[in-house]
Formats: sequence, structure tokens, C-alpha cells
Amino acid sequence: MVPMWRAGLAWSALSVDYQRIVQALVDRDRLGQGALTCQELAAAFGLEVAPAKVEALRSKAKRLVARGWLAEAAPGRFTLAKGVAGPGGGS
Repeated sequence: MVPMWRAGLAWSALSVDYQRIVQALVDRDRLGQGALTCQELAAAFGLEVAPAKVEALRSKAKRLVARGWLAEAAPGRFTLAKGVAGPGGGS
């Protein structure tokens, strides 16, 4: 289960797989590099960029969007949602 994001909610509320996705996007945001696709996430995580792996990541990313942790800037391109920050999870 992925909790709804709210200011001050710690990343520890997310499972490790979800924390990993958010961390990758925090790193991108910090470097000013913008959105990531699920194929790019898979490659960044050292996973085989195969449909099954990419779709598993897409499912998790979409769940994070639905719960307010991420935003889908354009179809299939994910960024942090406004207000989501570093590992503390607060704004």
C-alpha cells in the first residue's frame, strides 16, 4: 500500500521499491535534469529494459502519481510532485 503524500510524511512510509523510484527523481530534480521515463528508470536501476520490467516500474510510478508523490509531466514522463523533497519527505 502506498500512502497519500502529505507535507512532513517520511519516505519510510514507502516500501523500498517505491523509495528507490522517488530517490531517482529527487536526484534528477537536484541536478536539474527533468522527467524520467520508465525505460530510463529501469536502465538506471540496472534492470533489463524488457517489457515486463518496464511495466512493473510503470505500475509503481502510476501508483505514486495517484497518491501524490510523483507527477506525470507528459504521458510516460515522471517527475516529483510539487512539494515532495528529500528523504525526510517534507516540503
